[in-house]
This record gives sequence, structure tokens and C-alpha cells, in this order.
Amino acid sequence: MDQSKAIERITEILDDSKIGILSTAKDDVPNARYMWFYNDGITLYAKTSDESPKFDEIEENPQGFVLLGFHDEKNHAFVEYYGEIEVIRDQETINWLWENQDKDFFDNKENPHLVALKINPTAIKIMNDDAFENVELSF
Repeated sequence: MDQSKAIERITEILDDSKIGILSTAKDDVPNARYMWFYNDGITLYAKTSDESPKFDEIEENPQGFVLLGFHDEKNHAFVEYYGEIEVIRDQETINWLWENQDKDFFDNKENPHLVALKINPTAIKIMNDDAFENVELSF
């Protein structure tokens, strides 16, 4: 399988899917929660509070796992997304997320506890897609 075609398909799934599950771990115990995701190509972003329990988990262990996709429709394709999570406090990135993402949980984009999570992929696997069966990319 051509890697550029796989990246194109991954990007389609990410573009179409905004709510997914982020899994982190604390003291070797997994913890998963639903989150809103936005992507720039194959890089994922989400917003969170630096006061949330997930923030502490990420500070301790920046490895994350995201399930994103699987709509209740004809095509149930989704991605298993492994990545390194980076906390971003850059206002330009936060502004981009604010403009493109839900406005729940924070009263404004200048909230001092609002941070962005940038999830840089280390591996992505396309699931439930016959045309991309067994495709897994490593970065």
C-alpha cells in the first residue's frame, strides 16, 4: 500500500471525526475519556484544562492512544492512533482551536487554564476499511 494513499485516507477519517477517546495512563493504570479532536493533517489537537486529572497524567507519561472514527453509518472505518502528547500554551494554537472547536467547558479563549494538547503520531492503524486492511504506519 502506498503510504501517501494511506495518509490521505487517515486524514479523511480525522477530518470527518471530531469526537473520540483519548487514553492515557497514571501509575500503569489506563484512563480513557471522550474528547473533541481537531486535526492539521495527521496531527491531532484537543483542548483541556491544566487543572484536569488528564493533565497530570500527561505530565507523568506523555504517551497517548486515540480511537477516532466509527460512525453509525455504512462506513465504519476508524483509526487507532498512538502518539506523543505535547502541552501547547501558544495563544495562536489556542485561538485556532477556539475558532474551530466546541466552546464548551471554557468561558473564553483567554482562560488561564486553557491549554492545547498536540498529539504527534508515532503509529496509526486504519481499521474496518476493506481497501486499507492491515495498514499501519509508523512515524
